[in-house]
Amino acid sequence: MKISPSPLKTPLAETSAAERSTASPRARHAYNNSSSTNEVDFSAAARQLNSLQDSSADVDMKKVEALRKAIAAGELKIDTSRIADSLIASVRDLLK
Repeated sequence: MKISPSPLKTPLAETSAAERSTASPRARHAYNNSSSTNEVDFSAAARQLNSLQDSSADVDMKKVEALRKAIAAGELKIDTSRIADSLIASVRDLLK
């Protein structure tokens, strides 16, 4: 079976420029207004999702710099038992 691509069929794509120019003034006005607007109104949920994409809030650069300095100075103390306990607790939560 051969699959051949077919062009998308939309009312606007099926309307030729000549047809749009001979259309009624009301139809021309609707076409011109719909194609010339550059404004989009986002929903509240979309605006909230967009604000969550702000990557500057993901990393606290002051903490990162403090950790770098502590590592470089040899002052960073890592509590491996605390890390292990947290990992075990996370696995237990996942297995529930």
